[in-house]
Amino acid sequence: MAWTCQLHARQVVATCQLSRYTEVMSPSRTEKERSLRADAEQNRERIVEAARALFAERGIDVTREDIARRAGVGMATLRRRYPTRADLVAGAFEEKMWLFATGARKALKDPDPWHGFCRYVTSLCAMQTSDRGFADVLTMAFPSAARFEAARDQAYEDFSELMKRAKAAGALREDFVAEDLIILVMASAGVVAAAGQAAPRSAPRLVGYLLQAFAAPGAPPMPLPPPPSSRQMYKAVTRLHDGTN
Repeated sequence: MAWTCQLHARQVVATCQLSRYTEVMSPSRTEKERSLRADAEQNRERIVEAARALFAERGIDVTREDIARRAGVGMATLRRRYPTRADLVAGAFEEKMWLFATGARKALKDPDPWHGFCRYVTSLCAMQTSDRGFADVLTMAFPSAARFEAARDQAYEDFSELMKRAKAAGALREDFVAEDLIILVMASAGVVAAAGQAAPRSAPRLVGYLLQAFAAPGAPPMPLPPPPSSRQMYKAVTRLHDGTN
């Protein structure tokens, strides 16, 4: 009986000592874990910022090595955060894809469906013009990037509703289909890639002509954006011929 009591007392003392030890050690261990999480988040932010900048400048053919170098991280860190190239591209453009989706939702609030339709298409192509990578991403799919694809799905649903309202208002031609927007985006992407900064008015001009073609007979005419100058087009053609950026 005495032996049992002594053993129990020792266990209580040991438990109390362990508890005090844990209380002393836990804060430092927690601080270390927080520091590691903060470092990991900072690395992620640097990678995303570098990817966005390089994709905007050069398009999505930029190598992951270039992105890691711009971000100031090693390839192991980049691969740990984004195991595949598709993961990296989707991560870099997720925020912009949600802006794309938000734009469609805002266009639905326009009391004039045709004005909302045209404003949305114009703003979408303006995003392409300022970001070479986004021009490519709009015509790509990322099945493993759930949030990215959710934004695309929302944009598609809202644009489909916008399209119906514009038709009901007698402004959008009846044979227009949602896939025509993809054709427009692909055409605009081609002009953006070809003209670059040499003739930045080229893509908006093309979009203006296409919006006029989409209009139903009797719809309010959409004014064309100003054309690029002769000098700008000469630079664009020379750039395309020489293969320069």
